[in-house]
Amino acid sequence: MSETSDALPDALPFSQDTEIRVRIVRAVIDAFRTRAFHETTFDVVAEIADMPVETVRSFFPGWDGLVMAAVDRWNAERMQPVIPLMKQYGTVRFLRGIVEQNVQDPSLMRLLTSLLNVSATPDHPMAPTLQHEWHKFHALVLQGIVTDIAIGREPETMQPERGAEQLIALYEGLQMQSMVRPRMDLVASYDRAVTRLRAGWSQTYVEHVWDLGH
Repeated sequence: MSETSDALPDALPFSQDTEIRVRIVRAVIDAFRTRAFHETTFDVVAEIADMPVETVRSFFPGWDGLVMAAVDRWNAERMQPVIPLMKQYGTVRFLRGIVEQNVQDPSLMRLLTSLLNVSATPDHPMAPTLQHEWHKFHALVLQGIVTDIAIGREPETMQPERGAEQLIALYEGLQMQSMVRPRMDLVASYDRAVTRLRAGWSQTYVEHVWDLGH
């Protein structure tokens, strides 16, 4: 899905190539801040970037590649101040940092939620790339929890695989609720839910057998 240098106009110096590419990607991000995913087009991006749509298409011939370039840059900017929190304070605090960033700028959260539908669509050309990104995020959280258990931040009674899926489900589920319940205090809700979750982690898990007749 990524663009290659072969797609760039040969006549432009590299520095100008880079400047134009960054300008286009920034225009996509600005577009998604004010428009729904399905309402953002090459024409919209070109208007925001103040350049001909043909120029935008010459750098990014495919829409999917342009969207992924915007997601990569936007997410990198969001994660830069958050990544150090995992090593210093642990995985739960790391995810809280992402929540805090999303409260400040919920537009990326809305875009990623829209892309969930694309990721889950069979045979969609973007699906493998998007699923890979979600797998990487899960692996990051899982490794963080493994480390947290090893150094005593989290209890040994919690299986890292289960803890990772529960923590991500809590984090992503609350964010989805906050988008349709805008008065919801997302950070406070995360703190309450994760406190309850960690209390459960400290207990030895006993599988519950449901009696569907009662």
